[in-house]
Amino acid sequence: MRQRHPGRFRCCGVLIDSLTPEAATQALLTSRHGQARRAHLCDTYTVSIALADTEFRDLLNASDINFPASTRLVRQGRRLAARNLTDRIHPPTLMFDTMSQGRQPGLRHYLCGPTPEVVKTLKKTLLEKLPGVDIVATSVLAFPIMPAENAALRKLAADYRPDIVWVGCETPQQHGFVAEYASVLGTTLVAVGDAFSVLSGVKPPSRPWTTQLLGTARFGYGTLTDKRRSRKLDRVP
Repeated sequence: MRQRHPGRFRCCGVLIDSLTPEAATQALLTSRHGQARRAHLCDTYTVSIALADTEFRDLLNASDINFPASTRLVRQGRRLAARNLTDRIHPPTLMFDTMSQGRQPGLRHYLCGPTPEVVKTLKKTLLEKLPGVDIVATSVLAFPIMPAENAALRKLAADYRPDIVWVGCETPQQHGFVAEYASVLGTTLVAVGDAFSVLSGVKPPSRPWTTQLLGTARFGYGTLTDKRRSRKLDRVP
């Protein structure tokens, strides 16, 4: 069942949870193996896809948490309902802070990334920067997931019982993976976009105005020129 947070709002038909960066970290710190949850970081590009793709929109709306990961969404949320929002939830920061604070309760982490190099470098970097962090497993995801890969994912999750599976594949397909595999792996899955590449140093942190440019353009066109779509930008009772 979807978690409910005060001040939820609907943007392009997608339910967004009005969580601050600190509250987002706290929400993930409650993750435990055996409790399946789906979490997505949504920016303007994500909701622009949902605006045109009802199946993708339904996928996001069936999740447990949708974090506002762009300044544009934060502004929209403040205008509609979420007065508590101040800053966007930056995927690399959310991942790093959760792993850092998760050391005390002993959270176990499973990294699922785009390439062997990125995953290997990320694990090494995190172990160096966060002594004591418990990274129990890693995998490289290639879509579509083949039967052998599916079996390997299931076995690793069953053997190592991760509390959080971080999925950083920089493609919309990561959201579909999170939606499908949260119940399969029986734990919290979080789609974090380019967080793996940024935290590992493979790519520099993106500036908000450049990363959101394409998504904002699509978002603005869809919401300002089509009144029917504009009506989707409404407050959720």
